Amino acid sequence: MLFTVLIIVIVVAGFVTVILSQSGKDKKKSWLQFFAKGKDAGFSFKEIELLRRLAVKCSLDDPSSLFWSQIQLDTCIRNMVRSTRLAGGGDQSTQDFLSKLYDYRKKIEMEKPHIKNGITDTRQIEEGQTLRILADGKGVYPSKVVKNTGQYLTIARPNNPKLPVSFSWTGLKLSVYFWRDDDAGYVFDTDVQDEVFSKGTSALKLNHGESLFRTQKRSSIRIKTHKQAFLYKLEGDEPSYNIEMSPGLKSFVEDLSDTGAAVTIGGIAAQGMRVKIQFILNSTPICMSGTVRSLEHDEAQNRSLLHIEADPMPLEIRNHILGEVFGMLPEEDTDLPFRVLDEEAENGGETASA
Repeated sequence: MLFTVLIIVIVVAGFVTVILSQSGKDKKKSWLQFFAKGKDAGFSFKEIELLRRLAVKCSLDDPSSLFWSQIQLDTCIRNMVRSTRLAGGGDQSTQDFLSKLYDYRKKIEMEKPHIKNGITDTRQIEEGQTLRILADGKGVYPSKVVKNTGQYLTIARPNNPKLPVSFSWTGLKLSVYFWRDDDAGYVFDTDVQDEVFSKGTSALKLNHGESLFRTQKRSSIRIKTHKQAFLYKLEGDEPSYNIEMSPGLKSFVEDLSDTGAAVTIGGIAAQGMRVKIQFILNSTPICMSGTVRSLEHDEAQNRSLLHIEADPMPLEIRNHILGEVFGMLPEEDTDLPFRVLDEEAENGGETASA
């Protein structure tokens, strides 16, 4: 009897040893695969080791999944952002590593089919899409898509007080430009079939364009926002990130990325003008200097939407903006421009020409 029990114990112990040995081999193999995937993703061995520790800290079932799963990667970045904030912002090496993670996160986002491939036909343009209309010999006008069917495209009739009331759009040749959110710029040529009344507004019925060209693919991911800001005109070519204590032109940041922003102001600005915008992002003052690359002016409301290309910015500021873009920052307590927003600032620069 005793001999039988001894045999059973020896056999069970043998099985446990084999299982543990196999488990150790599988774990070692798993981490070897982790380092291989990290190297393929462009990380250094030092960065991969930091990623390994981050994956363990976040208790990922499959650590290698952070190289292809947006959800798992977001979990790791959010954990690192939280730790960095608790540590007071982290040192330069921490910011460098966080920047590398954001670049990889951007790559995953940019590889998504709707961003990578775009659209190929004017019938895919969504209703409500804003447009810029270049009328043959008549100028450039803002518009938007009112209705899109398989037969034709209906857009809002462009308004311009300089055109006579009796002006007819029918038969005109048009070049249509538009930016598709988180995608790229597009252009196509068409002509006006007729002037109609659609969905309660005066509109133009256009033929679908035979060729839709994709241009100026975005190199960054943008987030829609509506943040109060101050805008300042910059003199000279040097970028400036010093916090301004006096109010500038009151404005609103309408979309934001690490490479630029769209900003609404009262009045009009000039293409090529050097500017700086200043606003609060998650309780942190942000300064972004750059160049106005294009603008859309609404004559009826005397407002302009400026498309600003940002100068290269300090790494910590860029990381903070990307944290907002990818939803890594906690909810902010306030959206007011700055603590110095006193009575003078509140009344400063309601509208102005820049």
